[in-house]
Amino acid sequence: MTVPEVAVRNWYKSSYSAQANDCVEAGHLASAGMAVRDSKDPDGPVLVFAEDAWASFVAGVKGGEFPSG
Repeated sequence: MTVPEVAVRNWYKSSYSAQANDCVEAGHLASAGMAVRDSKDPDGPVLVFAEDAWASFVAGVKGGEFPSG
């Protein structure tokens, strides 16, 4: 299966990952929105989110809507 190319400006991961490759990376799409991928498989599948969906997700995380454990 061929994974389509996603135009991302720059991939980054959390500073909490301590340079490990077992986390997710996020990147701003060139067209608008955000992309998320598995850092262990940078050439693998990418999840793409519209700007408003990503903003809602981030607000939920910051607001404590998702339990941490």
